[in-house]
Amino acid sequence: MPSLADKIDKLFTTVRTQGREYTYEEVARGCSELSGGTFSKTYVWQLRTGQRDNPTKRHLEALAAFFRVPVAYFFDDEATERVDAQIALASAMRHAGVRDIALRATRMDDAGRAALLRILSEVSALQTSTKAGGRQPGEPTPDGKRDA
Repeated sequence: MPSLADKIDKLFTTVRTQGREYTYEEVARGCSELSGGTFSKTYVWQLRTGQRDNPTKRHLEALAAFFRVPVAYFFDDEATERVDAQIALASAMRHAGVRDIALRATRMDDAGRAALLRILSEVSALQTSTKAGGRQPGEPTPDGKRDA
């Protein structure tokens, strides 16, 4: 179960502005404006690093509003998982190649999408085995031999 600091850190690293993380100053200013109260960049940093772990309801509501997530994100692990999945999808869709694959898949019939999914699964498995020390098909073995 991720801590409050882990959840806030995840929001910083995945919810971005102009391709970069928000600064502590930007989050503090935005939360102050949203809550009508005070929010310092030091306090935001303390929450993110776990040095403070008992924020007020008003502070959590402001953080949730700033990062555009439900307040339940901070309390309910199921809500956290659901929001994290949505953020990951939105983040992936910012990449032109991923967006192009997704858009092309929407124009395919069920059989085409099933075939694409099989291809993507195979490519993913190949990449996983390569990262784990496996070889690509046709790549020479350490003794210089190639697969037949």
